[in-house]
Formats: sequence, C-alpha cells, structure tokens
Amino acid sequence: MNQVQDLLVSALSGFVIGLLLCIPVGPVNLTILHEGARRGFKWAVLIGAGATLMELIYCGIAFTGFAAFFQKGWIKSLMEVFSFVFLMFLGIKFVMAKTVEAPMKLGKTADLIEERIEEKFRPHSAFMTGFVRTLANPGVLLVWIILSANFISRGWVDPTWSSKFACLGGVALGVGLWFLGLSWAISLGHKKITEQGILKMERASGIGLLMLGLAHGIHIAWQLAKHRM
Repeated sequence: MNQVQDLLVSALSGFVIGLLLCIPVGPVNLTILHEGARRGFKWAVLIGAGATLMELIYCGIAFTGFAAFFQKGWIKSLMEVFSFVFLMFLGIKFVMAKTVEAPMKLGKTADLIEERIEEKFRPHSAFMTGFVRTLANPGVLLVWIILSANFISRGWVDPTWSSKFACLGGVALGVGLWFLGLSWAISLGHKKITEQGILKMERASGIGLLMLGLAHGIHIAWQLAKHRM
C-alpha cells in the first residue's frame, strides 16, 4: 500500500508542476493561440501533442541523466537551497509579467541556438511545430534538471524507475490536459481567449510556484532546526 501511495505522490507532483510550468506564455502557447483560431481544434491539439512529447523527453533526460548527480553530499544541500531560490524567482517573474514574451530567457547565445534549431528542422506539420518549438527552448531542460533534483531530494519522487515513470506520467497528464483545454477553448472561443487572458493565467501559475517555493523553504528551515536540537 505504501508503494502505491508513493507512486501516487510522484504522479501528483509531476502533474501539478507540469501544469504550472506550461501555463506561462511561451512559443507553444502563442502558436496554439494563433493557429487554433485560424486552423481549428485538430491542428492546435497536434501542436500541443508535439510539445508534450518533447517536454517529456526533456523531463526524462533530467531524471535519468542529472538527478542522481545532485544527490551526493554537499551538492544535495546546495541544490535544495538553489531549488528554493529558483522556485521563488520563477514565481515572482510570472506574477510580475507584463508582456507575452517567453518567461525563460537564457541570453543571446540561447536565442541563437533556438533560431538555428528552428531553421534546421523547419517544421511543416502541426505536431512537428510543437515538438521543435519545445526542443528549441533550452530553458525547459534547465528547469527540469533543477526540479528533478528537488523532487528526489524531498522524497516526492523516489530514485527508482517506477517512481520516475509515475512522475513522467503525471507530467504528461498535466501538460497534455493544459494544451488540450487551451486548444479546445481557442477553437471554440476564437477572440474570447486572448494573449492577455493567458497572461493572467501565467500570474496565477506564479502564485502556485511561490506557494511551492515557500513550502520548500519551510521544509529546509525545519530540517535545519532539527539538526540543531
């Protein structure tokens, strides 16, 4: 029974953070916003499906290739503090957002890499458009590397394949449901769903991330207090 509960916690963690992270305005949301109103529900859904698959690939790379490294000695403690700062930073950035530009900018080099990836693949189908737009955003991988280490260090995801796959399943469900719901709303509502409307959702997502960050900060403070007793 405990194993089932652990898997549910892993899946729920992936679902919640996946949903919160895909709400902020970015290349995929803007593409669905514009193309969904112009080409309809099916085209928008396929864009979201491609983006979801690439999101899962980045998430899987983070959990299998980087998370274990951050669980060693002082690196683990450092990552816990950094994860708290990072969640607070993202939360504040989303809450304070005033434009619909992508929330994660890593500098001119990253922008150049993004442009070259898009030029190389030149996607023509809806699915590949969503896939390449996410592939070309290195900030997605960076976020998942940090969060995967945070999840495992806090015990939300165990360092086992079953727990990691449960988390990936939760991420798939959260991200997929968001893109599905957005595609449906855009195809039916047309002008009713605007960039400013998504911007308001981004701010709500920021509040959610701030709450997670505060909970993480309280957890760190509690652990420090226990060691001093």
